[in-house]
Amino acid sequence: MGLAAAATLVVTGAGAGAAVTGLTPAAANVGVVASTAGCGTAPSLTNGTHSISSGGQNRSFILRLPDNYDQNQPYRLIFGFHWLNGNATDVANGGWVEPYYGLHSRANNSAIFVAPQGLDNGWANPGGRDVTFVDDMISQLEADLCVDTTQRFALGFSYGGGMSFALACARPDEFRAVAIYSAGLISGCSGGNSPIAYLQVHGTTDSVLPISGARTMRDRFVQNNGCTPANPPEPSVGSGSRTSFEYSGCSAGHPVAWHVFDGDHDAAPSHGGTQWLPGVTWDFFSQFESSPPTSAPPTTTPPTTDPPTTAPPTTDPPPTGDCAATYETVNSWPGGYQGEVTVQAGTAGISGWTVSWPLASGQSISQVWGGVLNVDGTTATVVNESWNGSLAANGQTTFGFLADGSPSTPTLTCTSP
Repeated sequence: MGLAAAATLVVTGAGAGAAVTGLTPAAANVGVVASTAGCGTAPSLTNGTHSISSGGQNRSFILRLPDNYDQNQPYRLIFGFHWLNGNATDVANGGWVEPYYGLHSRANNSAIFVAPQGLDNGWANPGGRDVTFVDDMISQLEADLCVDTTQRFALGFSYGGGMSFALACARPDEFRAVAIYSAGLISGCSGGNSPIAYLQVHGTTDSVLPISGARTMRDRFVQNNGCTPANPPEPSVGSGSRTSFEYSGCSAGHPVAWHVFDGDHDAAPSHGGTQWLPGVTWDFFSQFESSPPTSAPPTTTPPTTDPPTTAPPTTDPPPTGDCAATYETVNSWPGGYQGEVTVQAGTAGISGWTVSWPLASGQSISQVWGGVLNVDGTTATVVNESWNGSLAANGQTTFGFLADGSPSTPTLTCTSP
């Protein structure tokens, strides 16, 4: 197993040349919105299949715009690449996987989705041909649509994952993050020396593209991203479990997440009958929010007037939202276990949450993801991260942790500001 890096472990049970000119690099971390020429104009592109000339060949892609597309709002741009002998329609319409690998239903109209069609139903990328195809699609899309250029993403399964890896290598400044499912080094890696936010998923018994190759791919970006090397645990064969490992020490804005499941070559692994990969990927992508550009305050001086002598009307403060938290032990092993907590807002939205619970005798928490841990005596408290504190009414988020000791079913207390 190759080197990779220590931070967060989750164990869950049963090639092209120089970058195309004219594209705005993705931000190193949370970026300022950088909009495109298509902002503010009525688009000519609509939902459906579109043709484009690239490298002297006729190529195509399927476009899915947000409902009630707003030409003045910069959107995320997400490319979903199909597998060998799959096609763009499989990604766009779903079937074996949910549409756009399950991200479309989770985006809540915050993203423009693109399903490109590979030549010969694959992504061989000879001479960077398919990377150039992506460059050309971006140029066409952003000339016509309103895109936040700090929020471009790519993902895919098998050959589509190999293509996403090729983009991580060749276009790290154009894409904010990639997600690579059960892939190998099959679409090339031109460049491959710069950091990019990186998520990779693989099965322990993959009979098509063995996990050893995936570890090598992962380790390239562990190094590029400056993460602390380590050897993450992986689930044992036949356990029906999965592990998730988030590296520590990575450069700002360039996390690396490594997810391994006990299984074969699968784009839709499940746990307890639920496909977990779409949620994991959406959480990874959506943590990278852009902030609106700032403008200088006006320089005019307001006229001086005496303050009013009447007291301003008093208003009640906004009602405090409520929340609830539920716990699940998702895996255990001798001397340790992994827990997952689901936080749900009540009938009103909340702007933050805090979950506390008593630790049983012999329990100690070693790692937490999706929240910030504080332990005071035998009480564990987890507060939301900046990106998952705001929940709409009845909205949910999760955090997980690793602990030493034996699992129990704690009583959780959830509070919100």
